[in-house]
Amino acid sequence: MSIFDVFKKKQELASIQLSEIGIDMHSHLIPGIDDGSKSMDETIAMLAKFESLGYKKVITTPHILSDYYKNTPEIILSGLEKVQKTAQHLNLQLEIEAAAEYYFDEYFLAQIKKKNLLTFGKNNVLLEFGFMEEPSNIESLFFDLLSAGYQPVLAHFERYTYWLGSIDKAHHFREMGVHIQMNLNSMTGHYGTDVRKQAEQLVDAGIVDFAGTDCHRIQHLMLLERHLNFPYFHKLLSNPLKNSEL
Repeated sequence: MSIFDVFKKKQELASIQLSEIGIDMHSHLIPGIDDGSKSMDETIAMLAKFESLGYKKVITTPHILSDYYKNTPEIILSGLEKVQKTAQHLNLQLEIEAAAEYYFDEYFLAQIKKKNLLTFGKNNVLLEFGFMEEPSNIESLFFDLLSAGYQPVLAHFERYTYWLGSIDKAHHFREMGVHIQMNLNSMTGHYGTDVRKQAEQLVDAGIVDFAGTDCHRIQHLMLLERHLNFPYFHKLLSNPLKNSEL
């Protein structure tokens, strides 16, 4: 019996310290530009909560989806500057940066060709697919990103309904050179039992490269805080994450 089998049998474990992750690389904190924060007050409340949870840096990633969230690097970086100035005025110590969460569409493909993508860390690009129908030409997309010098990071692999029950695609994508990001609240059951099980499979296999909050509102952080004693949070931290490299 492994230590994690023992964990499962215990009713209570100590809560993990999110300072061990330290850097969040998936959130929606710039007010008014996507389905995340609606106001600067909401943004500051979330940033203060990140800080109280032990995070030292957040890299916020507004959606870019050409038919709905028509954000550009200029819009995002202008919003980031306002957030940084407000946070500094209020004496928050958290580092705040920005990239984007790109939806796989024609606009995204065009920006890859122009090499006009917002990145984080060492040229990482966060991208997402639709949740209900598997897109075509995924491998071609990853090839184009890698060939252009970008490091693809696939957002919340565990939430795509067409891959639920198997992590074979995650293994395959990693073999191609893609990094896998998992939402921490997937392990709380926030997105449903099937997503939780898929997240646990990723953790069991040790193939989570980045763990992110995907925070849209402060309730996401409060939910996370209440579940940090869950066994799989302990197991997640037993595997190396790339968050600290950012």
